[in-house]
Amino acid sequence: MNRSCLALALACAAVLAAPISLQARVRHRAAPRAVLVELFTAQGCEGCPQADLALGALAKTKGVVALTFSVDIWDYTGWTDTLAQPEFTERQKAYVKRLKLREIYTPEVVVDGSGEAAGLDSETLAALMRKAARADLKSPSIRFSEDGDRVTLGKVGGPARTDDVWLIRYDPKPHEVKVKAGDNKGKTVIVTNAVRELVKLGEWRGKAKRFDLPDPSSDGLKSVIVVQAPRGGPVLALSKA
Repeated sequence: MNRSCLALALACAAVLAAPISLQARVRHRAAPRAVLVELFTAQGCEGCPQADLALGALAKTKGVVALTFSVDIWDYTGWTDTLAQPEFTERQKAYVKRLKLREIYTPEVVVDGSGEAAGLDSETLAALMRKAARADLKSPSIRFSEDGDRVTLGKVGGPARTDDVWLIRYDPKPHEVKVKAGDNKGKTVIVTNAVRELVKLGEWRGKAKRFDLPDPSSDGLKSVIVVQAPRGGPVLALSKA
């Protein structure tokens, strides 16, 4: 791993350790919540391989759910991304609109649906992760059934709400892809926690609700449930099966 990737991973790990130390000194402080880090990348993007490596290191950090969404916005350069799906690009476009960005780009990291940074901007990413880990939210509990076929969200009081419930399935095994055309021709791209399925299960309105989960498209995929404000809004809760 090159120095920039290592520095980014170490900075983010330190950020998430800080709230834990603070918790030891402040009584009744809630435990830091898990942080969702979404990397939008593409095999045809010249600047993406370093961000891919950094995400791989970050994925090993406790308190982080780090996922890679491959998008197809660079396919026109001559290489068709082997992991991209149109719905992944649509998810990124929703963030572009919600976060009022000028245009879609890669590599981009979105933290808890609340903020974004360029893939190797360690300073901004660290600040976003710190803020997300310390957020005080009225989050529903998420409980998977023993057989993994269902998930139940708990009740949370307060004003009326309508939030989206997403099922994200990813491959925990690293993918090595040798790019044969385009800006990364001849390079081998390593993708960690590549998302393979993105399914909207329905809506959660603050009351306890159960959702049935579809069968995975292939063996070995891991599941994450994300409760999120509509149209690429902030993440309220997440849990891995």
